Amino acid sequence: MVTLAEVAQHAGVSASTVSYVLSGKRSISVNTRQRVERSIRELGYHPNAGARALASSRSNIIALMVPLRTDMYVPVMMEIAIAVATTARTHGYDVLLLTGEEGPDAVRRVAGSGLADGMILMDVELDDERLPLLRETDRPAVLIGLPADTAGLTCVDLDFKATGALCVEHLAQRGHRDLAVIGEAPAVYERHTGFAERTLDGLRGRARELGLGLLHRPCEGGYDAMAVTLARVLDERPGTTGFVVQNESAVEPLLALLRQQGRAVPEDMSVVAICPEQVAVQASVRLTSVAIPAQEMGRLAVEQLVAKLHGRGGDEVVLIAPELTLRASSGPAPAR
Repeated sequence: MVTLAEVAQHAGVSASTVSYVLSGKRSISVNTRQRVERSIRELGYHPNAGARALASSRSNIIALMVPLRTDMYVPVMMEIAIAVATTARTHGYDVLLLTGEEGPDAVRRVAGSGLADGMILMDVELDDERLPLLRETDRPAVLIGLPADTAGLTCVDLDFKATGALCVEHLAQRGHRDLAVIGEAPAVYERHTGFAERTLDGLRGRARELGLGLLHRPCEGGYDAMAVTLARVLDERPGTTGFVVQNESAVEPLLALLRQQGRAVPEDMSVVAICPEQVAVQASVRLTSVAIPAQEMGRLAVEQLVAKLHGRGGDEVVLIAPELTLRASSGPAPAR
């Protein structure tokens, strides 16, 4: 293990100068700083994390709270988590991943123990029970998601309300008048998860403005559940010609069931998905879709948090505008 004293000797400076370069507590000339940093790189010196934390009152760790649930599409959550981790490293932070469904207890544990300098919270509900405690603590935090009340919070997310409206507009422009929404599992709506509720708000609002019929049905996903849901939709609204799907595990079962029933996509039925790009392009029919910008969400969340940690950021809501990519699954509504 290379020691601080060895770095000092290699750079031709005192040990205290090396310490000041590492901590930033005193102003050091550019030439001296560069010489010390070059010695650190050449010798492969890594400061002791515990000693550094004691000296600076910083852990250089970001806590990422990702409560993993069975009704979530885990690949998207992990893509966001990886983006958070890689971006954090570019800013000199490591990431502590908390995956339990602890709610306020997790916030209390991080805020009270000094485990991390700041927090990023995912799977945000409209009335998230973690938020009152988050507003009380002085520990900087960023939400990937949007609650009903954003006062005093910093949030990053896709604009899901605009996403829902964009999907409706796309189908309306192609003459579709009766639409069905295949949504997330019922539990997602029972929890009032922000992204699902906001998408539904956008879908319903724009359909109402355009005078379209719109039916929303949650779905557990998988072939059997999708078969029951599709049968219910076509029984209740037999004139349905456009589907919006916000449930990755329901995409392929829906396409398969439509084929079995002799309903061609997009000639008889158009399908628009809100899903990761990979799901859209690898489906049996390449899907017209609005992509989930997972990497951008993770990157922006870290950048917002790092700014707050350095006293540069205030409370703000950053919404990423949706982009719809036209592929093979959507077309003109069939003649009645």
